[in-house]
Amino acid sequence: MIKQKFVVGLTGGIASGKTTVANLFAEFGIELVDADVIAREVVDKGSAGLAAIVKHFGNEILLADGQLDRAALRNQVFDNEAQRLWLNNLLHPMIRQKMLDQVNASTSKYVIMVVPLLFENHLDSLVTTTLVVDISPELQISRTMQRDDVSRQQVEHILASQMSRQQRLDKAEHIIDNQGDINLLRSQVTQLHQLFLQQAAELTTKPND
Repeated sequence: MIKQKFVVGLTGGIASGKTTVANLFAEFGIELVDADVIAREVVDKGSAGLAAIVKHFGNEILLADGQLDRAALRNQVFDNEAQRLWLNNLLHPMIRQKMLDQVNASTSKYVIMVVPLLFENHLDSLVTTTLVVDISPELQISRTMQRDDVSRQQVEHILASQMSRQQRLDKAEHIIDNQGDINLLRSQVTQLHQLFLQQAAELTTKPND
């Protein structure tokens, strides 16, 4: 459990600018707990996560240096619901626990938890409030194609697998519009930072139930 911490769950679709927004909050001294970073750590060489994956899929899932071969793992779970479910059941509890540990160890006034699939994986239950970084689907497609050097079809496939833009916005308590320039983005972050500081102060002064 998270003890008396004000936690902002930051999410958004692919290429929406979650990392950029998170880093702007970090400039104010706010600590970040990044689910993607943690997801890589729990399958690092020597980890219990990697050992379990190797036991299940075999050594062909490893690179020559003993690290996880992510492409090989993707091939194993792509279009294989049973294998994907097994992998999620292994990794999600590990990732969740490590996120909670990092939040509880944080010392900033509030914490930003960056989770791409915050709502899809029901991790919004762990946070105090939710913040969605929003851009249009067309902008998502063009940014992802440029960033990852992938086809439009591949990006559309990813978008189809994620929660729809409208569903995400309906669940959001706060929304940042990232379709303008960096100055507009910084202005929105600054306003929200002041609000979160105020709300975090109110939370910590409340008596425990």
